[in-house]
Amino acid sequence: MSEENGPEQELLRYPEYAERVFEVAELIPPGRVMTYGDVAEWLEEGGPRQVGRVMALYGDAVPWWRVVRADGRLLPGHELRALGHYRDEGTPLREAGRASEGHVPRLDMRRARWDGAAASDGAAASGGGAGSGGAARPQAPGAHT
Repeated sequence: MSEENGPEQELLRYPEYAERVFEVAELIPPGRVMTYGDVAEWLEEGGPRQVGRVMALYGDAVPWWRVVRADGRLLPGHELRALGHYRDEGTPLREAGRASEGHVPRLDMRRARWDGAAASDGAAASGGGAGSGGAARPQAPGAHT
């Protein structure tokens, strides 16, 4: 973004890296997930922390529950919202053990993790993701509800 953009213009756009993260998040099929590190690897830029930061700041613009921690634990503070999405989409879960905090299930990463193979021949490989004609997103930044 150029420095010529005023504060109003800033509210209408996401940073370029965030847009790229969104494109990957939108490719993930219902019932599947990618880790923060998977997304960074797919983009060949940044790392898990950068992807996590984008999702924390702007994640409500995309299916945020499909970009997850590598250990399968649900996003702290958003467990019930995420769990509703996972159950609606049929995302594989592992039942919580008695010792787990709040008895919240975890994602079954072995079965739920998506490698992006089907998409690598499609929109992502050709650069035709959401940033090139996809659906409009809510306004940025801080769109958390």
